[in-house]
Amino acid sequence: MNLFGLLGFPLGHSFSKTYFTEKFKAEGINAEFVNFEFEDIRQMQQIINSTPDLKGFAVTIPYKEKIIPLLDHISEEAKAIGAVNSVKVEHTPSGPALTGYNTDVLGFKESLLQFIPRIPEQALLLGTGGASKAVRHALESLGITVITVSRTPRTLSDISYDQIPRYISRSHLIVNATPVGTWPHVTDCPDIPYDLLTPEHYLFDLVYNPAVTEFMKRAQQQGAQTRNGLQMLQLQADHSWQLWTKN
Repeated sequence: MNLFGLLGFPLGHSFSKTYFTEKFKAEGINAEFVNFEFEDIRQMQQIINSTPDLKGFAVTIPYKEKIIPLLDHISEEAKAIGAVNSVKVEHTPSGPALTGYNTDVLGFKESLLQFIPRIPEQALLLGTGGASKAVRHALESLGITVITVSRTPRTLSDISYDQIPRYISRSHLIVNATPVGTWPHVTDCPDIPYDLLTPEHYLFDLVYNPAVTEFMKRAQQQGAQTRNGLQMLQLQADHSWQLWTKN
């Protein structure tokens, strides 16, 4: 039986196991999906070396960047982004060969284009982690100027949260690429000036549990349009499946 899985820590918030288990059952696929909930990424290397049935695995927080040194190959897009969320495993006579991809960028881009009526000139991107890097790549590929909001700005294109009021009126798209507001911390939300939002604003939250986050609730109260990250996850999972099963 072919084996697939998800690497991350912690994994209590993840939808991948349920999604793929249901997919396998519905489509009659003889495979199993397991969670690799490891505090040390080196534990994953041991699993790869000892599990010839492992064909691929998804990667989530906190390993989207830390997985890169373990790879034998990396796609050009994942290399440019600097983060990997999907790994194809090929077992060869000389040992397992790992290829890293980033399907987050495809999932986000496809979901975003179904959400916004037109491409904005500028967007605010909350967060600087692996998911944020994929979002930035997708936005820039659409010609959108991206302003990254960080608690600790490190580059000239980064701003701090207290600088948001200066940019929010010209940034009709705001993307939360942080885990803030994820279950069980459902009353938390990014520290942005919600009172400055208008019906012209579109807020995309990569968080999907809860389905309506505090970030989204506060935006909706100002008449802004909102979307959570569930469709993005489903789309990127489908892209990963295609990569894992492609000969």
